[in-house]
Amino acid sequence: MLEKEEQFDMEKVIENFEALTKDAESVQKETLRKILEDNASAEYLQNLGLSGRTDPDSFKACVPLVIHKDLEPYIQRTIDGDASSILTGKPITAMSLSSGTTQGKPKFVPWNDELFDTTLQIYQTSFAFRNRQFPIENGKVLNFIYSSKQCTTKGGLIAGTATTNLFRDPRYKSSMKAIQSQYSSPDEVIFGSDFHQSLYCHLLCGLIFREEIQWVGSTFAHSIVHAFRFFEQAWEELCADIREGVLTSRIVDPSIRAAMAKLLKPDPQEADLIYSKCVGLSNWYGLIPELFPNAKYVYGIMTGSMEPYLKKLRHYAGKLPLVTADYGSSEGWIAANINPKVPPECATYAVLPQIGYFEFIPLTQMEKTEGEPAMFCKDPQPVGLTEVKVGEEYEIVITNPAGLYRYRLGDVVKVTGFHNSTPELKFVRRSSLLLTINIDKNTEKDLQLAVEAAAKVLADDKVEVVDFTSQVDLSTEPGHYVIFWEISGEASEQVLTQCCNCLDKSFVDAGYVSARKVRWIGDLELRVVRKGTFQKILDHFLELGGAVSQFKTPRCVGPANVRVLQILNENVVENYRSTAFN
Repeated sequence: MLEKEEQFDMEKVIENFEALTKDAESVQKETLRKILEDNASAEYLQNLGLSGRTDPDSFKACVPLVIHKDLEPYIQRTIDGDASSILTGKPITAMSLSSGTTQGKPKFVPWNDELFDTTLQIYQTSFAFRNRQFPIENGKVLNFIYSSKQCTTKGGLIAGTATTNLFRDPRYKSSMKAIQSQYSSPDEVIFGSDFHQSLYCHLLCGLIFREEIQWVGSTFAHSIVHAFRFFEQAWEELCADIREGVLTSRIVDPSIRAAMAKLLKPDPQEADLIYSKCVGLSNWYGLIPELFPNAKYVYGIMTGSMEPYLKKLRHYAGKLPLVTADYGSSEGWIAANINPKVPPECATYAVLPQIGYFEFIPLTQMEKTEGEPAMFCKDPQPVGLTEVKVGEEYEIVITNPAGLYRYRLGDVVKVTGFHNSTPELKFVRRSSLLLTINIDKNTEKDLQLAVEAAAKVLADDKVEVVDFTSQVDLSTEPGHYVIFWEISGEASEQVLTQCCNCLDKSFVDAGYVSARKVRWIGDLELRVVRKGTFQKILDHFLELGGAVSQFKTPRCVGPANVRVLQILNENVVENYRSTAFN
């Protein structure tokens, strides 16, 4: 862990990564040995008869594959205040909350100092490779990060999102100073009580320091797009604040107002310059480099459920490179982006063999089981990190230092190659996110491609899809797909009818096409929702304790997401049914 800024040596970090990945198998065995030794006193491991053994064969023979609900009784005891060694030998210092977008409510995931250390290892590694390709000098970063509220569990543990636990750790800020530019926003903005006020002030701080901004980013691409969509609405007000040196009355948080008062000084000349730049832009293309002339790139997680935002993000970024961030989850980090110049759509991630013990279930072993949240077979046989095959798809199984043993993450990845002896992974999808009624199996990626195809029809009216999600509607016989769209403007009934038919025809899965032709699956339905609907969904997850920087729009809304379905259906303004297979 970093103690002082000068301890970070970029070339040494890369050298260490190269050494670890040259013998990933041995590193994996050592990583597992350390995890099991540190947690040998844990009740969970003792009850499984591991008896102190730390070799991979004994571990796999004694410890079963699990999903979150298998561990919930143990986690709940910790939440309720049982301080004994339940899942770990060392204390659990906090609980992380998952985003909750998949199942409709956040999951509690144990967090400890070891997970903090693995986070730093990932950040250091990716920064070293990124900075080698895009060198930055001393300056600032406009990073749209937000810390949600933390709560205290019955047993006295702090609980918050994974990003909140990270940002609020006093070691985080001092450690990150050594490897990146300083944030343009003060802590009061990052830790503000109201997201909307924090977002406005993030933008204002970025404008105040706009000549010093080295890169622009957030945890997820969605947050960056959301921020600049908001800028389109608020830019004149932001200019007025800079011109007068007085913060808008929309900011009512006393701590934020006090912090911003220290930064904001009257600057009519700068306000006029920003104003003229905004007026001169054509449809906001290239907004980011226009506002921040010394920015080198735009950075954040841009794969998986973030891919639909890339088109809009590129619009704002102009010619600035988009650099996708690392691969991980609330349960732990997995891999780093060591090829930052590769476009996000083609990005791969190299697994760091020292941050956890990883296994991979071949996709050929998995099958859909009714009622399960993911795809399971009765007795899957995972392979080790170095045993995976290029071109094959797998579900990841993770063992981390915080009490998750052989935990099925639910992510499907494809092995694209190896860096030394560690695999490079491309994220494919969440295994639980399937649109399926009959023999059809359409993934999140299939949905995204269908929406992209239909959005080209919508573009004829100079309108774009702001956001989207889907639902399998089984309330009628036969069941059918429902696609929810929020669009940026008005589109004709003729165009939206064409969009609906295009959506239906763009699902090319053989099972879907054949089932549609014989009416085993009903006509696809397009429901257009009013402007701001997806903001209401975001607000709903913030009310559950989530953070904006951790939010992912649910792409397939299941029955468990009752409130999200309610928000969507309450805001439907137009309905269309496909005639593509009639």
